[in-house]
Amino acid sequence: CQPVPKPESRVEICDLSPCPPRWKVTPAGPCSSSCGLGLAVQLVTCVQILHGQEVLQEEHLCPVAEKPLTSVPCVIRTCSYEWSFSDWSECSTSCGNGIQTRQDFCLSSLTHKPVNPLFCRRFPKAVVVRGCSAGPCPEQEGTVSPGAQLQLVTAATHLIAATEHRHKDLDVPPSDPPREQTEPGGGVCGNLFLNATGIINMMGLESRDCTVTIGRPLREEISVTILESSLNCTAGEVLLFSGRMMWRTGCRKLPLSLINSRTNTLIVKQRVVLPGNGVILQYNSRTATKKYYQDCDQQLFGPQGEIVNPEQTQEVVCRTFITVAPRQRISIRALNSDLGPEGNHTHFNYILVRDVSTMKTVVFRGKQQFLWQSTGSQAEIEFHE
Repeated sequence: CQPVPKPESRVEICDLSPCPPRWKVTPAGPCSSSCGLGLAVQLVTCVQILHGQEVLQEEHLCPVAEKPLTSVPCVIRTCSYEWSFSDWSECSTSCGNGIQTRQDFCLSSLTHKPVNPLFCRRFPKAVVVRGCSAGPCPEQEGTVSPGAQLQLVTAATHLIAATEHRHKDLDVPPSDPPREQTEPGGGVCGNLFLNATGIINMMGLESRDCTVTIGRPLREEISVTILESSLNCTAGEVLLFSGRMMWRTGCRKLPLSLINSRTNTLIVKQRVVLPGNGVILQYNSRTATKKYYQDCDQQLFGPQGEIVNPEQTQEVVCRTFITVAPRQRISIRALNSDLGPEGNHTHFNYILVRDVSTMKTVVFRGKQQFLWQSTGSQAEIEFHE
């Protein structure tokens, strides 16, 4: 440009209007988790430069769509402990529906060796029991000769004798035999029985599958004796017992056999193929010999109720067990919940709801008004911190 005359340098005022308000972000605070993924809170304010000074303005003056996040992910270091699991076991049945289990243990990420589970208590744990299917059970069509079937119990003396035999085994003083429990219309299937003792007649029913549930307070356990059975085992007929601590099937040698639930609820499912077959069972309850629950746990039986998270310490996880009749389902509606900052998925406060029939769990965090529905007649709620 040397051959061209150079113009004089000048400074002109271009605009005296103030700059528009803008978002200002202060450095993030400490991470919410001491290890693993956490959240750090940063202060976001709306400011404007007026006469060379930064002035705080109301947030609606800044562009809402451009507002930075108030929480950002952060990682300080890798967690020293984490839950680990063994492989799933084989299905508990050779055909039909069963369960699979796996062992859980707390693992040190430094030594890769198991440690005391208390080190992992702040971390959510995946399920250790799940349902499985081993395929359909074979069914054999045909009839059975009358001699192969056991006769139905019709004599009261037979029931009294069986009752006295049962009392002798459990060291319970003999009393009048409990009356047979049925619903109006003669059906027992799909019902929930809450009495301390009773007799349930599941013979000669029209339904191929018949399910009943027996429920008692948490401190008790249930024992069942099969008084009579006309199940045809070769035809695939079977009786299934399931509870929180046990899973058992049977067909042969059922009469006078004793089944203990170990806990306060027991589901009995009868599957028959031939009309008229079935079982008559008697159940009793007594104080449990071993405690499979926490003092803060609760047991609820339908048809409706209100759940408030219980008082608890950091060493235990309080649970609420819900059991309704097998023909019913459960809906849980959260009317009000405040579990800390919403979206903070590493926060230790959360509610876990488990569908017992499928062992599927759902976790609710933050401030949610949720509606949860079961696929079966049993549900569990865990309140974590």
